Amino acid sequence: MVSPLGATLEEFHRSLAAGRSGIRRLAPELAARSGVQVGATLDWNPAPYLKEGEAANLDRATQFALGAAAQAIAASGLPMTDRERIGVSWGTGMGGANTLEASYQQTYGRDDWRMRPLTVVMSMSNAAGSNVAVRHGLRGPFANYSTACSSSAMALGEAMRAIAAGRADAMVAGGAEALLTPGVLAAWQALRTLAPADAGDASASCKPFDKRRAGLVLGEGAAAFVLEEESAARARGARIYGLLTGYGNSCDAVHMSRPDRDGQVRAMKQALAEAQLTPRDIGYINAHGTATAVGDVVEAEAINAVFGETAREVRVSSTKSLHGHLLGGSGALEFAAVLLALEGVLPPTGFLEQPDPACALRHVAREAERISPPRAVMSNSFAFGGSNVVLLAERA
Repeated sequence: MVSPLGATLEEFHRSLAAGRSGIRRLAPELAARSGVQVGATLDWNPAPYLKEGEAANLDRATQFALGAAAQAIAASGLPMTDRERIGVSWGTGMGGANTLEASYQQTYGRDDWRMRPLTVVMSMSNAAGSNVAVRHGLRGPFANYSTACSSSAMALGEAMRAIAAGRADAMVAGGAEALLTPGVLAAWQALRTLAPADAGDASASCKPFDKRRAGLVLGEGAAAFVLEEESAARARGARIYGLLTGYGNSCDAVHMSRPDRDGQVRAMKQALAEAQLTPRDIGYINAHGTATAVGDVVEAEAINAVFGETAREVRVSSTKSLHGHLLGGSGALEFAAVLLALEGVLPPTGFLEQPDPACALRHVAREAERISPPRAVMSNSFAFGGSNVVLLAERA
C-alpha cells in the first residue's frame, strides 16, 4: 500500500478502522491554479524503494507502483525461481499525468520544445506496470488496463483468470494513480463532479450516500497484491489474506458518464455466479460510492435489485469518504479495504450523518462496525465509459 491513509497495509487498515480521513486542503498554489480546494494527498518518501536519483526518471504514479509492489512481493515470500511463470497485471486511469502535464507546461507555457529524453516512457499508460516487471524480472504474462475507475479492479480479475487458465503460476496485480495536478484537477472541475471543501472540516468534504453530498474528492496512491493458486500458497506456508473467487465484468453501453443500473446488476450477478455464492453469503459491500448525486442513487438501486430482501441485512460503506477517489487505482485500494472486512471489522462511510432516503441501504455510517467475520465480501468499481467490475473475496 501507498495511500493517503498510510504507507503500509497495516496503517491503511488502522486508519479505516478508526474512520480517519486522508482528505485535506490542497497546497495554495495548486488550489489557486486548478480551482479545486481539497484532495486525498500523501507525503511520499521514495527512498525505501528507489536508489538515489532514480525517482527523477520515474513518474509519481510509477514510484507509487514500485513501492506497493515491493511490499506485496516481500510480504508474500513468493519464490522467484521461475520468473517466466510470474506476470504483472496493472491498472491506471491516466498513467503518467505528472510527466505529461510538465511537458505541456514546458512546451506551451515557456515555449521550450526541448523535451526530456524519457518523456514518452515516463508518461505512457503502461509505465507503472512495466517498471514493476523490470524491477523484479517478471517475464510472465503482462497486461495494462486503463478503463477509468475500474482499471485496477479489472487488473485483479484478469490476473485471477490468467492463473486459472494455467498461463501463470502467480501474478503481481494492482493499480496506481497520481493525478493531483492543476490541469487534471481543472478538467475534473469542469465536469462539475468534484466536491467543494466542507466549510467546517476539509477532511469531511466527501459524503457518499448523504443528503448533503456534493461530489467526489480525487486522491492518489497505489495498492498491489500477489495472486496465486490457493494450494500453492498453502504448500509453502504463505500468509493468505483472502481468496479472490468472483469477478464480474460488464459494459453499460449506454452513456459515457451516466451510470446504468442494469449494467451494474449484471456485473454483480456475474461475480456471484462465478464464486458460486448467493446474496446471503455476502456480509459486506464496499460500494463504488463516489458521493455524486446520481451515482450513489443508481448504485443503491442496483444493490437492492441484486440482493432483494437480503439488502436489508448486508452492510454497505464507501471508503472513498476517507481515502478519496484514486480513479484507476481505486479498485485495488478498495479490494485491500475489504480484506479488513473479512476479519470482521467493517470500514465506515465517514461523515454519513443524514442518509439519503433514495440510497436505501444498510449503511456502516461514521464509525467502523465489528461483527463475526463474514464468509464473503464484495467490492464494486463502476467507471466512466460504462465499465463495471465487481470482485468477491472469501475468508481463507
